Amino acid sequence: MAHDIVLTQEGYDELKEKLRVLKSEGRSDIAEKLKVARSFGDLSENSEYDEAKSEQAKLEAEINDIEAMLSRATIIDEETVNSEVVHLGSIVTIKNTARGSAEQVFTITGFAQANPREGKISDESPVGKALIGHKVGDKVEVETPRGVVTYKVVALENAKV
Repeated sequence: MAHDIVLTQEGYDELKEKLRVLKSEGRSDIAEKLKVARSFGDLSENSEYDEAKSEQAKLEAEINDIEAMLSRATIIDEETVNSEVVHLGSIVTIKNTARGSAEQVFTITGFAQANPREGKISDESPVGKALIGHKVGDKVEVETPRGVVTYKVVALENAKV
């Protein structure tokens, strides 16, 4: 059985908006591409039509994926979690204990919201999983392909969700 998708309220709202855009603008764009491709004639040898149908299939698959995520979503309630420990929705500052390492700031999210480029890491990622439940000052070991890395939790705050 598929497991629940844990999201912050912000992540849930972002997915709802993305779904709305895909259903309205995305479907309308694809319909226009199909209309134009059909005007080129014989569909059996029409690469534009094949490409538009492929895009339509990808769009519908993405819509189905998002709808499935939203139907299984559990939204975390910031009021009920211990703000003294790292949890889903926490903004955590960590520092690699190796000399000369800079501090890194991450927001711990569910996997559906994760985007490392934006500083959002999943609670299922190695670093996210290791940080969950720890307090400021704790040292956390994370198994990486290059070996064990030790991080120190420098600061912790709750995300504004």
